[in-house]
Amino acid sequence: MRRRANVMIGCDSDGRGGIASVVRAYQAAGFLGRWSVRYLTSTRAGSLPQKAGAAAATCAALVGLAVRERLGIVHVHSSSRSSFARKSVFLAIARAGGAVTLFHLHSGEFERFVHGAGPILRWWVCRTLARSTGVIVLSESWRQAIHDLVPSARIVVIPNPVEIPADAPAPPAECRRLLFLGRADRKKGVFVLIDAVARLVPEFPDLTLVVAGDGDLRALRSHGERAGLGERLEVLGWIDPERRQQELRRAAAFVLPSYGEGLPMALLEAMAAGRPVVATRVGGIPEVVGHEQEGLLVEPGDVPGLTSTLRRLLADAALRGRLGRQARDKVAAGYSREIVLDSLSRLYERLGRETLSPPGPGGGRI
Repeated sequence: MRRRANVMIGCDSDGRGGIASVVRAYQAAGFLGRWSVRYLTSTRAGSLPQKAGAAAATCAALVGLAVRERLGIVHVHSSSRSSFARKSVFLAIARAGGAVTLFHLHSGEFERFVHGAGPILRWWVCRTLARSTGVIVLSESWRQAIHDLVPSARIVVIPNPVEIPADAPAPPAECRRLLFLGRADRKKGVFVLIDAVARLVPEFPDLTLVVAGDGDLRALRSHGERAGLGERLEVLGWIDPERRQQELRRAAAFVLPSYGEGLPMALLEAMAAGRPVVATRVGGIPEVVGHEQEGLLVEPGDVPGLTSTLRRLLADAALRGRLGRQARDKVAAGYSREIVLDSLSRLYERLGRETLSPPGPGGGRI
């Protein structure tokens, strides 16, 4: 009998973004090797023909594995829009090859993407989720959202994994350095953050906002100039994981006033580094950040609310210390690489035996 070929498909693991960070965590922990998983890159940075070429190569590789070997688990990491379009084709090929399929959803905008789709695309999305052996989501709130969309989907919650540093020294009490990690666009709330920080400069003249991530950095700098931040705004662009850890250690707090999220890796990394969090009540964030426990939560787009929240945090070193310690304890207890990958391993074991519990309330559990 031909041996099984387990496959994982996602973006370039050396690239940028949350999915790449998750895949790197899997690789660093030895998960792919332990399960003899072949990683196929679905897209790469570059021109449209280069992206299309990467997708075509993945299709060809998947077909080749289905012909030469017996497909086992095909685990596909997906976002929305063009990412979903590519991944849904890969899943269809995998199903045709007899694979057990996992659709792993990372996008905080997936629900909006589906509701804004036309009837044919929406039918294809629902069909893809319903016909997948399992759908992995990052939080309980997303379990409910996907169940409402596709009641027959078999859903399991597995959060993103984060490495817990051996130590997490607190910054000096007088530190006034705020850090944003992520794509610098309006959906992430970074322009709202600039407006809030600008209101605080008269009270905290040593205040600095550090923005690390790709995006329209020219527009970001222009907005900072108009808001009067000047040199108080440091725009680093994309930084590698080592530099990211350095910036987290230098920061007094991590701020992510996003309009939509799944469960952002940057947030988990900040908490693992012992930094208090100011974030919005969107996606899976309230499940990991309890208000007044691991951080402070605000509403998306609320500049006055964000301003008053940051004012309180900047003025109270004891509060920053307490929230940071509790944030680190929270992720260490439930989001470490070891805990999360143990859950994923148990799922792979069940899928390997092809034993699924029947669908029930909440869309069924694997």
